[in-house]
Amino acid sequence: RTPCDRPDAIYPTIGELMTESNPQTAGQIRLTGEDEMVSFAGRMSLILKGGGLVFLEGTLGAGKTTLSRGLIQALGHTGPVKSPTYTLVEEYDLPEGRVCHFDLYRLGDPEELEYMGIREYLTDGTLCLIEWPERGRGVLPEADLAIHIDDVGEARILNWQAETDKGAQWSRQLQQLVKEWQE
Repeated sequence: RTPCDRPDAIYPTIGELMTESNPQTAGQIRLTGEDEMVSFAGRMSLILKGGGLVFLEGTLGAGKTTLSRGLIQALGHTGPVKSPTYTLVEEYDLPEGRVCHFDLYRLGDPEELEYMGIREYLTDGTLCLIEWPERGRGVLPEADLAIHIDDVGEARILNWQAETDKGAQWSRQLQQLVKEWQE
């Protein structure tokens, strides 16, 4: 029998699966409201500020841009954070380092990333936040950290999974942040 044959079965969330598979490289937090998401992102910025590649996954309206805005503003940007839906990328040269915020929702073909010079953005010390990374599959390298945001009404559940050694280090620090956050 498959899970589809049992409609009454209770299945674990993505976060539960990731945490059970390797508790050192995955984690989860539930955040309620935009203010809480932005505040948590501000605390996350202290962990991510050295640069790396972060994939942001979730449905339309899940909070990918809100999380990015919180990170970018916490790293020193004082103006509005625009969604790069039409430009594909917005660059921020900040006191804490360079941040490139990508939104690949409108990407027609992953090869378009090569034409825009994606590899020039993916340099050491640059924090790259990529919304809709699945649209760049085959061209984008492996993320240090993949964050999936689930929309559960007024709240959002952030599930993360480390994909590299750097990501595993970030994940452990994020797990500590969650413990502090919930105290």
